[in-house]
Amino acid sequence: MEHLVRVQNESDRRTLAWLREQVGDVALAAAAHACIGAGRPGKPYVSALCRRLGRRPPWPVRAAVTRTPAHVEVGERHLAAIRAILARPRPAAQPRQRGPAG
Repeated sequence: MEHLVRVQNESDRRTLAWLREQVGDVALAAAAHACIGAGRPGKPYVSALCRRLGRRPPWPVRAAVTRTPAHVEVGERHLAAIRAILARPRPAAQPRQRGPAG
Protein backbone atom coordinates (compact mmCIF):
# COMPACT_ATOMS: atom_id res chain seq x y z
CA MET A 1 0.00 0.00 0.00
CA GLU A 2 2.98 2.31 0.50
CA HIS A 3 3.20 2.78 -3.27
CA LEU A 4 -0.05 4.81 -3.07
CA VAL A 5 0.55 6.69 0.18
CA ARG A 6 3.30 8.96 1.48
CA VAL A 7 4.77 7.17 4.49
CA GLN A 8 7.40 9.24 6.28
CA ASN A 9 7.96 7.48 9.59
CA GLU A 10 7.05 4.55 11.79
CA SER A 11 3.93 6.29 13.08
CA ASP A 12 2.68 6.61 9.49
CA ARG A 13 3.35 2.89 8.92
CA ARG A 14 1.44 1.97 12.04
CA THR A 15 -1.47 4.25 11.12
CA LEU A 16 -1.56 2.86 7.58
CA ALA A 17 -1.65 -0.72 8.90
CA TRP A 18 -4.48 0.26 11.25
CA LEU A 19 -6.40 1.89 8.39
CA ARG A 20 -6.00 -1.24 6.29
CA GLU A 21 -7.52 -3.29 9.11
CA GLN A 22 -10.36 -0.81 9.57
CA VAL A 23 -11.52 -0.17 5.99
CA GLY A 24 -9.65 -2.64 3.80
CA ASP A 25 -7.30 -2.21 0.86
CA VAL A 26 -9.99 -1.41 -1.72
CA ALA A 27 -11.43 1.52 0.23
CA LEU A 28 -7.95 2.75 1.09
CA ALA A 29 -6.85 2.67 -2.54
CA ALA A 30 -10.04 4.46 -3.60
CA ALA A 31 -9.44 7.17 -0.99
CA ALA A 32 -5.81 7.57 -2.14
CA HIS A 33 -6.91 7.95 -5.76
CA ALA A 34 -9.60 10.43 -4.72
CA CYS A 35 -7.01 12.52 -2.88
CA ILE A 36 -4.76 12.50 -5.94
CA GLY A 37 -7.72 13.37 -8.16
CA ALA A 38 -8.56 16.36 -5.97
CA GLY A 39 -5.79 18.34 -7.66
CA ARG A 40 -3.01 17.55 -5.23
CA PRO A 41 0.17 16.34 -6.89
CA GLY A 42 1.99 13.28 -5.62
CA LYS A 43 0.98 10.70 -3.08
CA PRO A 44 -1.37 11.72 -0.25
CA TYR A 45 -0.26 11.77 3.36
CA VAL A 46 -1.65 9.15 5.73
CA SER A 47 -3.39 11.92 7.68
CA ALA A 48 -5.25 12.99 4.50
CA LEU A 49 -6.52 9.46 4.06
CA CYS A 50 -7.70 9.37 7.66
CA ARG A 51 -9.64 12.60 7.12
CA ARG A 52 -11.14 11.41 3.84
CA LEU A 53 -12.23 8.13 5.40
CA GLY A 54 -13.51 9.81 8.55
CA ARG A 55 -11.26 7.75 10.80
CA ARG A 56 -9.01 8.74 13.65
CA PRO A 57 -6.33 6.39 15.01
CA PRO A 58 -6.80 5.44 18.65
CA TRP A 59 -3.35 6.74 19.60
CA PRO A 60 -1.68 10.14 19.28
CA VAL A 61 -0.09 10.45 15.86
CA ARG A 62 2.56 12.90 16.97
CA ALA A 63 4.96 11.92 19.69
CA ALA A 64 4.71 14.09 22.77
CA VAL A 65 7.69 16.35 23.33
CA THR A 66 9.35 15.52 26.60
CA ARG A 67 10.94 18.29 28.58
CA THR A 68 14.00 17.21 30.41
CA PRO A 69 15.23 19.13 33.44
CA ALA A 70 18.39 20.05 31.52
CA HIS A 71 16.35 21.82 28.81
CA VAL A 72 14.36 23.73 31.40
CA GLU A 73 17.52 24.67 33.30
CA VAL A 74 19.20 26.01 30.15
CA GLY A 75 16.09 27.97 29.22
CA GLU A 76 15.83 29.50 32.67
CA ARG A 77 19.51 30.48 32.56
CA HIS A 78 19.03 32.24 29.21
CA LEU A 79 15.91 34.02 30.45
CA ALA A 80 17.78 35.24 33.53
CA ALA A 81 20.53 36.64 31.33
CA ILE A 82 17.97 38.44 29.15
CA ARG A 83 16.23 39.89 32.22
CA ALA A 84 19.58 41.13 33.55
CA ILE A 85 20.34 42.88 30.27
CA LEU A 86 16.91 44.51 30.20
CA ALA A 87 17.18 45.62 33.83
CA ARG A 88 20.39 47.59 33.27
CA PRO A 89 19.91 51.34 33.39
CA ARG A 90 20.33 52.99 30.04
CA PRO A 91 22.54 56.04 29.77
CA ALA A 92 20.66 59.29 29.22
CA ALA A 93 20.69 60.44 25.63
CA GLN A 94 23.04 63.38 25.07
CA PRO A 95 21.58 66.29 23.12
CA ARG A 96 23.00 66.54 19.65
CA GLN A 97 25.54 69.26 18.99
CA ARG A 98 24.83 71.15 15.83
CA GLY A 99 27.73 72.19 13.77
CA PRO A 100 28.25 75.74 12.55
CA ALA A 101 25.70 76.77 9.97
CA GLY A 102 27.36 77.44 6.85
